[in-house]
Amino acid sequence: MNKDIMTRLVRLGEKIPQSTSIPKTVPIYMSSSFSFDDVETLEDIYNGESKGYVYSRISNPGQDVLKEVIVGVEEGQAAQVYSSGMAAISMSILAHVKSGDHIIAGNVLYGGSYQFLKDELNKFNIEVTFIDLKNENIEKYFKSNTKLVYMETISNPLMEVIEIKRISTICHEHNAKLIIDNTFATPVVCQPLKLGADVVVYSATKYLCGHSDVMAGVVISDKDTIDKISHTGCLYGPTLSPFDSWILTRSLRTLKLRVKQHCDNALKLAQYLEKHEKVKKVYYPGLASSEYNSLAKEMFNDNLFGGMLSVDLVGGEKAVWDLIRVLENIKFVPSLAGVATSLSYPVKTSHRAMNDEELKKAGISKGLLRISTGLENIDDIISEFEEALKRI
Repeated sequence: MNKDIMTRLVRLGEKIPQSTSIPKTVPIYMSSSFSFDDVETLEDIYNGESKGYVYSRISNPGQDVLKEVIVGVEEGQAAQVYSSGMAAISMSILAHVKSGDHIIAGNVLYGGSYQFLKDELNKFNIEVTFIDLKNENIEKYFKSNTKLVYMETISNPLMEVIEIKRISTICHEHNAKLIIDNTFATPVVCQPLKLGADVVVYSATKYLCGHSDVMAGVVISDKDTIDKISHTGCLYGPTLSPFDSWILTRSLRTLKLRVKQHCDNALKLAQYLEKHEKVKKVYYPGLASSEYNSLAKEMFNDNLFGGMLSVDLVGGEKAVWDLIRVLENIKFVPSLAGVATSLSYPVKTSHRAMNDEELKKAGISKGLLRISTGLENIDDIISEFEEALKRI
């Protein structure tokens, strides 16, 4: 090859080596774009007449492998993946509404979702009504322009469980779609599509990944709906990287094993904390004392209730701050669902955008601590809480 060294550096090694064997795991396709031998091939792919890839903001082989896995476990028709949970949530909502439309949402939600619905959609002249899905009659809040109802399978941070079948039936009677954030439950615990939900969203950063090393979001629905959401997402551009797609696919292989351990540990920790003199109340649907226990048993799979719980501490805000200081191995983290047990303080992290009146209306006190139960031996988790609670 009689070429300049720079030309050789640029052009050599472009083709994938031929092999009669295939890799055991799917390769990482770290390519922003794809090349074509002619214009006709490009046109065929754009028009859906041939399978292939054009640009990784639109699709990438690693993303498609991830979608195949998540569609299979969620038992939906199609999926889309994004660079964060909020990207998945916002794209799913924006794809279905326009100026002048109306949305109904639960008043106990992840703080980012609440802020997006309350403040961001207001810029588009989209009205959102927040209601207590547990105690209020949702029927009376529907309007002729109501397009969506948005809720969480297990609410953040109060662990409320709302009857999905009932809400979905009412939505469909009013020609509205039901979007459910299933992050706290995962498809191992609950599959909202099978209960009547139209769209399921995840912060895949949490349990679907489970190792605190990826930011990602996932949406699952029917094919037409996903096509609609994908079009919106392609324009806004919150693309999941090929590397994060690969990491998330790898992590999903152990999802059921991890979630079962999270759930088992959470139930035992909740039972321990419920009896502790320095704990005013434990929020966990797996407890026999929980008002959601019967419904959770009916809706959830395999008697699993999730790995998240919250506690109201005797002593309120000061007790929370003191406990965070004295815990040694259980870290204070503004996230959840890693392999190690962690805790978060909603009024200062996930729900800090809510004012005192909104917090009070949602039932989130300044003494509320949210616990993400990890995969450690449960005796070690309980022992650390026991020692720390003695010191506050």
